[in-house]
Amino acid sequence: MNIYEVIREETASFGNKTAVIDGAYSVSYAELLASSDELAPMLKEAGVKRYDRVALLCCDSAEYIIASLSLLSIPAVVVPVSAEHTEDEIQEILERMSADWLFFESGVYGREGGDEGEKIKVSRGEFQLLGREGGQTVDGRYYEINPAFIRFSSGTTGTSKGIVLSHEAIYERTSAADRGLHITQDDTVLWVLSMSFHFVVTILLFLRRAATIVLCGRPFPEALVDGIRKMKGTFIYASPFHYNLLAGSDLLAPDSMRNIRMAVSTAMKLPANIAEKFCSVFGLELTEAYGIIEVGLPFINLSVDRDRRSSVGRALPGYEVDIVNRDVHGTGEIHIRGAGMLDAYFSPWQGRESILHNGWFHTGDLGSMDEDGYLTIAGRDKEVINFTGMKVFPHEVESVINIFPGVRESLVYVEDHPQLGQLPAAKVVLQDESAPHFDPDDLRKFCYKKLAQYKVPKVFEIVCQLKKTASGKIRR
Repeated sequence: MNIYEVIREETASFGNKTAVIDGAYSVSYAELLASSDELAPMLKEAGVKRYDRVALLCCDSAEYIIASLSLLSIPAVVVPVSAEHTEDEIQEILERMSADWLFFESGVYGREGGDEGEKIKVSRGEFQLLGREGGQTVDGRYYEINPAFIRFSSGTTGTSKGIVLSHEAIYERTSAADRGLHITQDDTVLWVLSMSFHFVVTILLFLRRAATIVLCGRPFPEALVDGIRKMKGTFIYASPFHYNLLAGSDLLAPDSMRNIRMAVSTAMKLPANIAEKFCSVFGLELTEAYGIIEVGLPFINLSVDRDRRSSVGRALPGYEVDIVNRDVHGTGEIHIRGAGMLDAYFSPWQGRESILHNGWFHTGDLGSMDEDGYLTIAGRDKEVINFTGMKVFPHEVESVINIFPGVRESLVYVEDHPQLGQLPAAKVVLQDESAPHFDPDDLRKFCYKKLAQYKVPKVFEIVCQLKKTASGKIRR
């Protein structure tokens, strides 16, 4: 199987339909596939071979999609690299994933190839292809699983292992996700996220269903506002950060979302205050999704019940969930199995058989499930703070801090204590950095009203910003 050929077959009758709109530039499905087909022989002639690992470094654009499809068609293996990564981070990815090639858009990489890199035209842009010596011996099983992608994860809590996905896994997980998203050729998808971190389940699904993808990331929020008003978008795929800015923008009228049938919130936990703010402004409930790169998109909260806003919904058809080692409150470890699970970890190599336990993937997340099967995420197992034997979940505390007037965002973390073991502490970013009247004691009193005493941070530190990963998540 080859996912590129699947897209070609499934869009065969939609050649004249617009596939991607990138600013003033648009490309039909026939043109998109033709551009990919034109690029593939050039890459092959330069030396790219079947299952070579090609690190793709490119800004979000129509060219990013063309380059990815072309590589998949060879079939080479795409290793996405974010343009937001530092040079040291890029080098780490290249070494850890033993990249055979670096294929990058001219101007986005600090160490340009010069005469060494072969220059290749990709639609409107110029790219360079640099050959590399592999950094490590590749496990022979890699060549047996029909690999398509190796995703170097965002690394919020630890070192990435490189998640290997086969063409078959991508087909399975995009099909499974669509049982909740229901994408059709009538959809106009408004896209603002980084393709380096959000491509496999979403962009490839949108293409399979012949939807029109409107790239709205730059300039933000103006491009997204145009997508909503002028392009009459029907589907938004964004993060809570984006929805919070939309809700606070004076560029959109309250009825602006009338054409939007679904606005999916992903990439991080959806704070209750942002969900309430967005709904109160536009009258549209955000749809929270729970995605895991090793698994896919197993949960989408399709309920419009406000009381279920804190949940990520019920498992989509094709997935099972189990809550293991529950505490007295019903919170335990989240295990999932189903369609499109990862095929391996690349570095160090671990095959699916050693990662999954009877088909179950141990997510590392903690959560609880109600009698109707709705899952609520409490946080990461590694992030739980043990205060004199009582569990403190940082996300729960942050959701309270973030609704206090004047607070933009927060990070709850652990401080070791010689007698009490661990204490919760918090870093807080204000809406107005120069706010002269903000009193941390007022925030502390507010938290005591909303949380059990042991959950309230013992220290509140006002900071200018929180460290983020390249995908925009808070680095913990």
